[in-house]
Amino acid sequence: MADRYANFAALSQHERENFDYLIEVAARDSRVAVIAPHGGFIEPNTTPIARRIAGNDLSFYSFTGLRPGRPHAHLHITSHRFDEPRCLDLVARSDIVITVHGMVGIDDPWLVYLGGLQTRLRERLRKSLTEAGFAARFDAQRYPGTHPSNICNRGRSGRGVQLELPRHLRDRLAADSGLLGAFSAAIRAAIDG
Repeated sequence: MADRYANFAALSQHERENFDYLIEVAARDSRVAVIAPHGGFIEPNTTPIARRIAGNDLSFYSFTGLRPGRPHAHLHITSHRFDEPRCLDLVARSDIVITVHGMVGIDDPWLVYLGGLQTRLRERLRKSLTEAGFAARFDAQRYPGTHPSNICNRGRSGRGVQLELPRHLRDRLAADSGLLGAFSAAIRAAIDG
């Protein structure tokens, strides 16, 4: 299903903040921002995962769909067109942007797809996640995240990473604090490495 809105300006003309969607921003003294551009009922459980990765020291942003039962496309803005102003302001002040996304329709319900232009960090993330017991790989065809305008690539370095998590894994992470802690620690180890 195609996105209903091409950009945030179009979305904001028809949808109401704090009723249809919520925006959370925590700008911290950090070179890294962790973003959930499709949180809440858009791509469920991406916001709490991004929040846990960010912790209290990395910058954090979430665009959260608030109304259950709406089709995914009603509030989804494709990552290379995601232009919500507070998000753009935050990523413009960050060297590295890591985005957390949800995906459907893959064979392995545990596999994390890594994308983005920051190839070194992407490889460190793959290695760290694998060592922590999570399956991860880069797939240039399905979820490359290599468009220069992709929100993960709009930080100061022009290169970031996107994480695409299947629904089964997102639900398990949301339900199991220990598993979410291990996942987040693996991400943080790669960032800090």
